[in-house]
Amino acid sequence: MNYLIKQATLINEGKLFVSDLLIKDGRIGKIAKNISVEYNIEIIDAEGKYLIPGIIDDQVHFREPGLTNKANIYTEAKAAVAGGTTSFMEMPNTKPTATTQERLEDKYEIARKTSLANYSFYMGGANDNFEEVMKTDLSKICGLKLFMGSSTGNMLVDDEKALRQYFGNFEGLIATHCEDEYTVRSNEKIYKGKYGFDIPFYEHPNIRSVEGCYLSSSKAVALAKELGTRLHILHISTLDELELFTNEIPLKEKKITAEVCVHHLWFDASQYEEMGSKIKCNPAIKEAKHKEALFEALLSNKLDVIATDHAPHTWEEKQNTYFEAPSGLPLVQHSLQLMIDFYKQGKISLERIVEKMCHAPAELFSVIERGYLREGYFADLVLIDIDKKYKVSKENILYKCAWSPLENYVFKSSVEKTFVNGNLVFDNGEIFENNKGKRLIFDVKRI
Repeated sequence: MNYLIKQATLINEGKLFVSDLLIKDGRIGKIAKNISVEYNIEIIDAEGKYLIPGIIDDQVHFREPGLTNKANIYTEAKAAVAGGTTSFMEMPNTKPTATTQERLEDKYEIARKTSLANYSFYMGGANDNFEEVMKTDLSKICGLKLFMGSSTGNMLVDDEKALRQYFGNFEGLIATHCEDEYTVRSNEKIYKGKYGFDIPFYEHPNIRSVEGCYLSSSKAVALAKELGTRLHILHISTLDELELFTNEIPLKEKKITAEVCVHHLWFDASQYEEMGSKIKCNPAIKEAKHKEALFEALLSNKLDVIATDHAPHTWEEKQNTYFEAPSGLPLVQHSLQLMIDFYKQGKISLERIVEKMCHAPAELFSVIERGYLREGYFADLVLIDIDKKYKVSKENILYKCAWSPLENYVFKSSVEKTFVNGNLVFDNGEIFENNKGKRLIFDVKRI
């Protein structure tokens, strides 16, 4: 079906302006003040509403295959589109891990059949699969993921020779999880000695410490500079790491980039007493001074994109003691509303939100024809009612795990409609499942 969205306030490329937008044959057919059409088309009155490009989330864990008691691609993509995320890039620490070309393609096939959102999957690096990684078609995957610190799953790359092989030879983007393994394990021993196995959750940022983050991130940056790597460091969580990045050149010219996640902007260590395992994640949520510095770095362009690191676990798993409760938060359904609440607080403009959640991921990963409101681009669109309040409740949480650390919070905005490739997939709480998302394609000339 084709649509004509009338009199929306478009947010695109640093500008807000009232306009019509025509969706035709899955793409943005026209953007103009007053569009008239002579053929049968559905007209949407969007006066007073805001229209933005679909969010591109460069870091999610949808748990399929093998961990589908927690989540699967179908459920989490459904939650994603309900929150305005139209494209996602998913991590390789599934079961089995996506460390061979065959396993990677298996995930693409699942997504082709089940995902309402557009999709890409990272190839996973390990200490012993370099030759397999080098078979990767860079036009068809978002990048190579290296766990330089262990997290959920067994994919730690801690062999110096393997790291140098990857950093020196892989021609695409390398995305890293950076926490120094020796530091984390040493801290665990210290706190086990103090508390035994029942460590309070408020000690998590002392175990997954600032020092551990900085040691690993600085090692990755040094390797990238030495070997000319296209490096993207995920979920920066400390003010100390910010000195590793620059805002003195445009994003298109950066070879070393960084991401911040919504939970590291929203929560801080003072909330562990109340929320415990619900906000346990790797790298850890830290003291308030860190989230304040991260926000400043986001606005100054030292940090390039906003993502979620959506990482669901079952409620039962999260009720365990410190070492047994897994790390990770489900967030992809509410990331846009989180950022709009920051706008309402006067901390960030709507234009900057769109830049960091839509434009910048498209540029950083060289995604073809997405991330902008441009004629000819795929019609991945989100219509927002910026003044309609929305309470997070069990009835409207779409994650398979069925919980959220934001439950009972009232957002100041609502996602009204989401279009993926021109198809209306979400409309005021209703999901339409007739059309599935597409595989993201990348411009290898720009990597």
